[in-house]
Amino acid sequence: METKEKAEADFPCSWTRENPVHLAIIGVGLIGGSLGLCLKDALGEAIHITGLCRTQRSMDLAMQRGAVDFAAPDIEAVVKDADIVFLSPPVLQIVPMVEKILPYLKPGTILTDAGSTKGYIWQHLQKILPENIYYIAGHPMTGREKSGVEAATKDLFRNKAYVIVEDTGAPREAHEKLHALLQYTEANFLSLDIRKHDRCAAVISHVPHLAAAALVTLLNRSGDDLDSCIKLIGGGFKDTTRIASSNADMWADICMTNGEDIAQNLQTLRDILGEVQAACEHHDRQFIYEYFTASKKRRDSIMQTAEQRFDPN
Repeated sequence: METKEKAEADFPCSWTRENPVHLAIIGVGLIGGSLGLCLKDALGEAIHITGLCRTQRSMDLAMQRGAVDFAAPDIEAVVKDADIVFLSPPVLQIVPMVEKILPYLKPGTILTDAGSTKGYIWQHLQKILPENIYYIAGHPMTGREKSGVEAATKDLFRNKAYVIVEDTGAPREAHEKLHALLQYTEANFLSLDIRKHDRCAAVISHVPHLAAAALVTLLNRSGDDLDSCIKLIGGGFKDTTRIASSNADMWADICMTNGEDIAQNLQTLRDILGEVQAACEHHDRQFIYEYFTASKKRRDSIMQTAEQRFDPN
């Protein structure tokens, strides 16, 4: 990480200690809190961060940890002077939140988000945003199974993929200003169109979370064997179900806003498992061997390529 002096020198000349960029974070939890910690560490007094929190405890903790300079439940106080607003509540709360903050935003404000689905949000936002408020859809591909600002870390974004969607009509100057700020996360940025983002997110994020939860549900339905199964739990179960401990509210919203892509990929997963089920029932060892061999080879190749680009962990 660069020093604060170096970062400030590279920052746009209009953003200084005397005239800091104002970032408002809506939802100072794991993602929003981590962004705040990262940017304050990198930029110090060249950035002023305000945060909207649901509870007094969250507000106090966000300020104590240094994720924000000021936190409040008052929407106007948080966003009225913001240059950039980072929206990080559950997906279904993003559009209603934008409706609430719009009356208090100054012309030229940039809205960006961390929502795991993009099509639903843009479908609704394009109907309500005035011409002088710009939305740039974003999705940092990072997280932890824990939630809340207490789980936030300043390096959460480092070397992770960060999708920026460029087909929401925001001018180039807005993109440049947002990138000037987000570059200090040290994420690896890439651009996707909205539809491709939602399709890919369903495959590599949404369905795996549902599958992890399904494995926990399978354990819960093991009947009289439940206690014995729990005693046998080791690394395999822990590794494959870790993400099942993620925030339920967030994941319910994701399923409601990317349902078609998720459902299609769940059907494909059911077909794959059906093939494996049939091979097990018919004792077709060759099929099972080739199934594991192909998946191992493909995963090893994918992970080697991914690790050269970014940290997939």
